[in-house]
Amino acid sequence: MRVKTPLAILNFALAAIFVLFAWMQRNDIDPAIYDRPSVIDAALWLAFYLLIAVLFLIVTFRRVPRWLLLIAAIACLIEMVRTGPGLYENVVGEKEFTMTQVSMSAEDPRVELSREFFGAVIALAGVGLIAWQNRRQA
Repeated sequence: MRVKTPLAILNFALAAIFVLFAWMQRNDIDPAIYDRPSVIDAALWLAFYLLIAVLFLIVTFRRVPRWLLLIAAIACLIEMVRTGPGLYENVVGEKEFTMTQVSMSAEDPRVELSREFFGAVIALAGVGLIAWQNRRQA
């Protein structure tokens, strides 16, 4: 292993969390939850979270190429820009701010976009941790 055991354990745990995030995207194609669900959008989020999980596994054993970290960071920023208007509407709009509604359904798009925004922020923090490990072990 390229990193010390405590950091390796953290990497495996974070990889597992991002795999769980990816697995949870299966709900995004459920027509009982979403009005006109997008299979493509759900697949992109699944791939997005799996990419971060794989990067945590890679950095445990070897350096992650800079270009791959750059792609991951750009993907996070694109998702933040894409979902940011929903968060903005949730924060300053006429309706009260909420992240859960009555249930975890997607009946209010601003709530789903807010959740996706924070998912991208969490992923960007993960990319930052991976980049830190890359530099630390150089």
